[in-house]
This record gives sequence, C-alpha cells and structure tokens, in this order.
Amino acid sequence: MPEEFKPVILIVDDERIIADTLSIILSRSGFSTLTAYDGTAALALARTSAPQLLISDVMMPGMTGIELAIAVSQTIPGCQILLFSGQAATADLLVHARNAGYNFTTLTKPVHPTDMLKRVSECLAVQKTVFAPTHSPTDDSSRPATYLVN
Repeated sequence: MPEEFKPVILIVDDERIIADTLSIILSRSGFSTLTAYDGTAALALARTSAPQLLISDVMMPGMTGIELAIAVSQTIPGCQILLFSGQAATADLLVHARNAGYNFTTLTKPVHPTDMLKRVSECLAVQKTVFAPTHSPTDDSSRPATYLVN
C-alpha cells in the first residue's frame, strides 16, 4: 500500500523552544516538519526540500522572517507562507513587504495550537487548490488546467 502524502512544513524561529514545540504539534497532527533556527539555514533547507508551507517568526537576527518569506516565494513559487510574531515592530516590516507586492498571512504570538492547526490547514488547502487541475488527468482534450490563485 502506498504511503500517504504528508505536506512538508518548514518551521523557522530563533527561539528554539517555539520552533521545536510547533514542530512536535504539527508532526503529531500528521505533517512532515523541518526546523531551522535562522533565516539563512531555513533558506538553504527550503531550496533542498521544497516545502509546501513556510511558518516563520518575523523578528529574527540576521535575515528577518519577511526577507526569508520573499526569498522562499521567489525560489519556490508554490510555497505558502505563514508569518507569526509577538513584536509590534512587525507592522512596519509588513507594510514594506506589501509595498513590494507581497501579502503574507500573519498570526500574533502567542498562538494557541488549535488556531495554528486551523491556519496551517487553510494555507495547505489554498496551496493544494493552486496546483490542482480542474479536469481529469485522463481527459485528453486540449483544455488547459484552471488554477485558483488568491
């Protein structure tokens, strides 16, 4: 029997306890998780693993979560992005990202596990819809697949 597909989620936070706890919660909920503790390591991991979802803290030393999200968006266009932060300075960074044409989903820390799982499911549902053709794979008509992009 073939193994069921598990979406790959890359979790990034410079606070290891947060990244590790989130990884445990998502793994126990049936997701495959990868964890990084800074933006540079996360970007390298994203390039080799092509995750379906990036969950990143915004305020990190070195590369911010927003810089990471932009780089991942450019490298892996189908990867959904979910940012979270507990700092007020995040708003200015998000405004700059929006002005550059990026609109990321954000959550405020602390995030209850139920709320995080709901958001993760929503992000992955959007990702699945973006890449799912609306016609049958056995349909040999020349109609192009239709994609829903938000």
